[in-house]
Amino acid sequence: MTTQTEKWNAGVTPRHWRILTGSYLGWLFDGYEAYALVIAMPFALASLSVPGQTTPGSVYAGLAIGMTLLGWGIGGLAGGVLADYFGRKRVMLVSVFLYAVLSGLTAFSTSLTMLIGFRFLTGLALGSEWSTGIALVAESWPDRARPKGLGFLQSGFGMGAFIAAFVWFVLGHYQPIGKESWRLLFIVGAVPAFFVLYLRRALEESERWLTAVREKRWSVTGNENEIASDKRPFTLKSVFTSAEARRRVWLTMILSIATTTGWYAGSAMLPSYTELLAKAYGEPAGVWGPRMALIYTAGAVTAYLLSGFIADAIGRRKFLFMTFSGCLVIAWLSFSIQWPLGQFMILSFVNGMFTLGFAYSWMAIYLVELFTASVRTSAASSIFNGARLIAWVFPIIAGSLVANFGGPGNAAFIISSIYVLGLIVPWYLPETNGKPLP
Repeated sequence: MTTQTEKWNAGVTPRHWRILTGSYLGWLFDGYEAYALVIAMPFALASLSVPGQTTPGSVYAGLAIGMTLLGWGIGGLAGGVLADYFGRKRVMLVSVFLYAVLSGLTAFSTSLTMLIGFRFLTGLALGSEWSTGIALVAESWPDRARPKGLGFLQSGFGMGAFIAAFVWFVLGHYQPIGKESWRLLFIVGAVPAFFVLYLRRALEESERWLTAVREKRWSVTGNENEIASDKRPFTLKSVFTSAEARRRVWLTMILSIATTTGWYAGSAMLPSYTELLAKAYGEPAGVWGPRMALIYTAGAVTAYLLSGFIADAIGRRKFLFMTFSGCLVIAWLSFSIQWPLGQFMILSFVNGMFTLGFAYSWMAIYLVELFTASVRTSAASSIFNGARLIAWVFPIIAGSLVANFGGPGNAAFIISSIYVLGLIVPWYLPETNGKPLP
């Protein structure tokens, strides 16, 4: 047992940090890929559009993001189940390699249809990296340090987005291949293929998962009597057969949909909205958008690093309420007033803290505490990625809103209202703060 005077990282060994680093890299690549697509889309549309095209570019942008989410949802759901059967490490290695290859191929798209197709396939590969990473860290780190470690892990997504923003900042300045420089963003995305060699050595399989499978313990939430049987029930069937597990899945799915929709269909419009704001003030094009992206993702990384400490200090449900309240307020503030650019950059930092940082941290910290090792990645991925099977249509809807409701600011303002759900749902979920994994 730990005492109140012990440091939060008491008992954390080099082995724990090695597992975190390997999982962190996998999630960093996902963050890079997700934000690289958002940044590249306006330039890819200009490059790949054909003369006489009647469909608005915003609809194609919504389709590309939406199909990535759809692929991510399908791949993540399948990958989570596979990780509960074949292990977290093996599924993560395959996922990283396939994602890297497909990201690189995106750079060679010759039409918008090809680009959208590659985005769907890349999404399939991306999906399972998150659930395998959080399971590895959660099942290996000491209970006292676990929320902080998971917050550090989640920061990989923000750091990946920051790297994408920085790469584009450099590419936008030098334009090495002119208007086609957006393709280099996806070439850089192929680099993770080489990290598979490191991940093979750095990652160790979860002992909790190995023990659960070896001892044939098929409990779902830890509240039921342990189910010991030679015949293993299908993981997703187990999750949805248990009344308590089913309740937890549906409630957290609502929060996951709000998180995903709010970010992809709302905050993802920030780069184009920033450029419109800069144009209104007579500033040159292509300067303030990349600058805002760096500031926004810096805010997200800051929130990721703080999230585990805050969630432990105030509890999981209050952390969720704080997060969605902040998302709602900052989204409405950002798009309801034409701010001076300097003030808008400050708002963008806070926006990144809430809509990307805290808004995604809760899933890494909280979901692993609701389910047992035998179904943990199946349950977590059904919530995290299953939301994408619903939310994938909202970027497409947002693209239509942009075309019909006066630009990205109004569209983002409307879509961001979904964060209201996060003010109600947390109070119907169990408080797991300070408790060991089930």
